[in-house]
Amino acid sequence: MMPGQRLQGCRSLHLNEDNGRFVLLAVLIILYLLCGAAVFSAIERPSELRAHGRWNGTLLNFSETFNISLQDLKSFLREYEAAIAAGIRADALRPRWDFTGAFYFVGTVVSTIGFGMTTPVTVAGKVFLIFYGLLGCAATILFFNLFLERIITLLAVVMKAVRERRIRNSGLLPPGIRHDFSAYSLPGWKPSVYHVMLILGLSAITISCCASAMYTPVEGWAYLDSLYFCFVTFSTIGFGDFVSSQSAAYEYQSLYRVANFFFMLMGVCCIYSLFNVISIVIKQVLNWMLEKMSCLFCQRCNKASALLGRRNAIRPGTKGRQGRSVQPPDSDGPCDSDTEGRRLSGEMISMKDLAASNKVSLAIMQKQLSESANGYPRTVCGSSRHNGFSGGVGALGIMNNRLAETSNSR
Repeated sequence: MMPGQRLQGCRSLHLNEDNGRFVLLAVLIILYLLCGAAVFSAIERPSELRAHGRWNGTLLNFSETFNISLQDLKSFLREYEAAIAAGIRADALRPRWDFTGAFYFVGTVVSTIGFGMTTPVTVAGKVFLIFYGLLGCAATILFFNLFLERIITLLAVVMKAVRERRIRNSGLLPPGIRHDFSAYSLPGWKPSVYHVMLILGLSAITISCCASAMYTPVEGWAYLDSLYFCFVTFSTIGFGDFVSSQSAAYEYQSLYRVANFFFMLMGVCCIYSLFNVISIVIKQVLNWMLEKMSCLFCQRCNKASALLGRRNAIRPGTKGRQGRSVQPPDSDGPCDSDTEGRRLSGEMISMKDLAASNKVSLAIMQKQLSESANGYPRTVCGSSRHNGFSGGVGALGIMNNRLAETSNSR
């Protein structure tokens, strides 16, 4: 590969940051899944084997005691499993398809929790669920995004007011501003994503602890099981092994169901916001990894091109055939540092490198003019031109330029 091609490939690395971030995240998620599968398999597999052993022993003892064949017994158990899927249990439970039960079901559908303890069994119900869930899930996601937008704005206003009060009480302001602090309102200040993540995390923990304190005596669960249920529900995972408000009757039943709805709504909104703020931190880590990989790749490109021979070499500052001196073009980005150093030191460079550098400098100048015309600030280094957060859709688009780490001014 020619040195110009190597340098061109190095510079094109910055044009594919989004694709590189996507591929890197996909690889890390696959590794995360493999590690999680290994951990859960090591923890849960022995318990599963012991449960299978105990169940097979119970079936065998029951078959011998009551003189029932294993085939007939398993056929009866299949019928019982079908009854469970239809909502029939040995213990008395609330009706699943009366109005309140159906309202609980559609709430788990549109919030994407999907416990699985109630499912439609008729063809008409399954077809209606497809269209109902399509519109309901989209509307609920929009509601979560609007909630995220308002909670980020509220936290920004509160944190900015606290910071202004702290600055006012510190006595570090100039005398003119100290008496008229209303004119000084920290222009351009935005909250840090880490502070917002800490506040949302503490809020989620508080809601989960309060909800668990309610579920433990009412549902008869252990407190740790209640915390587990809160996370599974608020994160919309919804396994269905624990489901609240399913007994036929409760003490203070109306109050409990209202409180249950309130905790679920606030918990889902809070955890959704927390997940999206954590995604900003993950994206920062991905940007850092891509920057390190880009610098490493560019260094190898520069070393490889330095070892190749140069043809048609000229020296910067020497006069050409028409008597004009060739000035070294401006460079931008980490990949041009080696070429710029050779120009300044008077080292021989090839015509191909010089033409390629001029072409890249012209493209950079055009890009900077376009950004200035569109009102975007000029940034210093190619790896952080957009800070990795420009644009975006959904929750990332909402948080763009609202936090210090996603601001264009960084």
